[in-house]
Amino acid sequence: MAGKALKEIKMSRSSVLTALIATGIAITMASAAAQQSNFVGGTPSQLDAKAIRTLRLKFPAGSRSNWHSHASGQLLMIEEGKGRTQERNGPLLEMTPGVPWFTKAGIEHWHGAAPDQDVVQLTIYEGDVKWLEPVTDAVYKAAPKK
Repeated sequence: MAGKALKEIKMSRSSVLTALIATGIAITMASAAAQQSNFVGGTPSQLDAKAIRTLRLKFPAGSRSNWHSHASGQLLMIEEGKGRTQERNGPLLEMTPGVPWFTKAGIEHWHGAAPDQDVVQLTIYEGDVKWLEPVTDAVYKAAPKK
């Protein structure tokens, strides 16, 4: 009887050992597949991005920023709603989801919501912002360029 119990324990140990080895092989294969590059022709290296600011802002309908400029430019993306933007002495433009808006460094501009619709915008910039005077109602409420 004791011999039979010992044989069952050995079989159980060998079954467990086989299962562990099979699991180890599967993990190694999965790890190798995960390490394959998602890039062709070389793998990009990550650069320092500590100074980059990323904000998601919700402007209520009728609201906008003051005139301002960015030391290194600004990238805007509208996620929801409808917005407006304008560079100093340029046409008033309507912003909608999915279209990137880049303003070069040092260019005075403003952006915000449409008069009748909230807007959610993603903004990315680096460096200082120089804030200027408020945008007048006459400038804000002008007809956007089509």
